Amino acid sequence: MVVSGLGRTYAGRRRLFRRAASEVVALDGVDLEIAEGELHGLLGPNGAGKTTFCKILSTVLTPSRGSVAVLGLDVVREAKRLRPLIGVVMGGERGLYYRLTGREFLMYWSALYGVADTVARRRAADLLDRLRLAERADDRIETYSRGMKQRLHLARGLITDPRLLLLDEPTAGLDPIGAKTFRAMISELRRDRTILLTTHDMAEAEQLCDRVTLIGGGKVIATESPGTLGAALTRHERVDAHDVGDALLAELAGVAGVLRAERRPDGSVRVETGADGVSATVLRLLLDAGVTRVRTSLPDLEEAYVHLLGPRGDT
Repeated sequence: MVVSGLGRTYAGRRRLFRRAASEVVALDGVDLEIAEGELHGLLGPNGAGKTTFCKILSTVLTPSRGSVAVLGLDVVREAKRLRPLIGVVMGGERGLYYRLTGREFLMYWSALYGVADTVARRRAADLLDRLRLAERADDRIETYSRGMKQRLHLARGLITDPRLLLLDEPTAGLDPIGAKTFRAMISELRRDRTILLTTHDMAEAEQLCDRVTLIGGGKVIATESPGTLGAALTRHERVDAHDVGDALLAELAGVAGVLRAERRPDGSVRVETGADGVSATVLRLLLDAGVTRVRTSLPDLEEAYVHLLGPRGDT
């Protein structure tokens, strides 16, 4: 997948006494490449542009500017050829037909995409079994639990055997056990396909993704593997130390570039730095004071997300 200069704008609401409606920018100059077979995470707060990005990839929306090639096909000029190659799974309960059974629902979607009846029946049976829905396959969807409905969404997204699977916040609204089960299924189903996962759940991205792209205000902030994203923020470090007196704690808090220095419930001290070289200064002060129980660490994905997006994460 190759995304170049992607932009998408919407007409905003027209305000009283204004001749023209304001313009809302959902995506602004997005550049991104995702390798075949990669499980890529798109992280950002609500309103960051994640769902708009997925809608463009799935040919539901057209870009305002820029270009997108998915599986070598242009999402605008070759949309008809591309659609059967993409599976889309949305969070929540939208798009389910409650009066149908789970099996009927999958057969209906297969017919929409022109999948042969015999192939569709085989795929539906296989997916219902793999996603632990076989025992309820012939019950109406209206009787399904939230977790079952979400697994049926996943089955629908896979019924055409797509080469690209778009998962738009698929665990939204699930309880912790249901979300954990769903993530395990995603890991099992990633073979032979590319997956784009949008989420604002840091742990989910860290657990599943090969690389993650942080997006805020419609722009790409950073793209890294979950394990190395913190390396882009080496100036944001944590220093944990034991046996630190109050006077030394106050001295550490006064060091330029220290964001926070506080005592924790277990009596230890945590110092968070926000500038290059500050952690070295903190370590030197600790060692000069005879403190030897010291540990430094880089931010995890949650902290990296907050540091990079800053106040945009509150939108």
